[in-house]
Amino acid sequence: MMTRSFFAEPTRTRPPGFKPAYVVLSLLLAVMLFLPACPGRVYQIENSILPDGKYDTEFPNRSCGPELKKISESIKLINSVAYYQSFVFTANTRLTVEKMMDPGFKRLATEKIFYSRSASGTATCFSRDVTRFALMTCAHIVDFPDTIINYHRNENDKITPFILSVAFKERQSNYVADVAGGNDLEVLFRDETIDIAILGKEFPATEHSLVTAYAFPLGNAAELEWGDFVYLFGFPRGYKMVTRGIVSDPNRDKYTSFLVDAPFNRGFSGGIVLAVRDGAPNFELVGIAKSAAADYEYVLAPEERYEQSEYDPTLPYSGEVFVRYKANIQYGVTHITSVEAIRSMLLENEDYFRAKGYDFSAFTKPLEK
Repeated sequence: MMTRSFFAEPTRTRPPGFKPAYVVLSLLLAVMLFLPACPGRVYQIENSILPDGKYDTEFPNRSCGPELKKISESIKLINSVAYYQSFVFTANTRLTVEKMMDPGFKRLATEKIFYSRSASGTATCFSRDVTRFALMTCAHIVDFPDTIINYHRNENDKITPFILSVAFKERQSNYVADVAGGNDLEVLFRDETIDIAILGKEFPATEHSLVTAYAFPLGNAAELEWGDFVYLFGFPRGYKMVTRGIVSDPNRDKYTSFLVDAPFNRGFSGGIVLAVRDGAPNFELVGIAKSAAADYEYVLAPEERYEQSEYDPTLPYSGEVFVRYKANIQYGVTHITSVEAIRSMLLENEDYFRAKGYDFSAFTKPLEK
């Protein structure tokens, strides 16, 4: 008699083709993975931009470096310097604006001072032919007053009608350093309302200017939406740079202005703003960066000629002290002038520009769709 252990597994004979349950289950899962999914459950990864005719909200999915480089060639650093002669008068002179009508009032001055004011920013060459080129920038970069008057104050620190000093602008120089013939640019037109200025330069046909004109189409800022992606070109701190930002508050006024969260440093004023429609490199000019949010305050500062290398913390400063108006920029809030406002300004003054010898019709023509 055979004795079997209680824990021993009885011997079983498996029929031909028999598969254990876990093997069958694995095969079924493998087959299901290769079967078409149910309708509405198919997810496709698409690398291309959906062509919806709108501006894009996402970072470009392909390289657009060559196009951006070409655009950058039309972006220039512009410098503007105004030279003044100032006349200083004592309170006893009791000089008023009415008395300035007498040409001999300058002989009453106790002191004459020569000084300059300067500004720099970004300009874009948007028009060029064989004898002329034109640049666009912000009006505040090239807008210096012709006359500056300061008044005496009385013992109660109230402004009196008596003139302390009067300064007259003797000349102004506007120039771009890396362009042949880029010195002494003429301010053709200024529009302080939208903060845009047009500068031009005429040169003999025998001379050749290597400036490159912006060659991409104008867009429509009115079509921008919250979250749209944009590129900005400019010269922050004198360095040509491109940065990116996101649009906020589109169509915020009757000029279709908008905001961008791009960082804004000094020198960025006048930089172009480019949106992308249905993927790169479909760039369209939608505006000009004009300013950033800022807090302003008066500060005491040494004279402009004072060298920092001369500073010694162990010795008191003995030079003259001046009051300066200082702007503390709030980075991340950049105000943009829309391309619609720019196009309207150019079209309204078309006859004036043509009389000056400039034809901007190729730049202002509507985008073909």
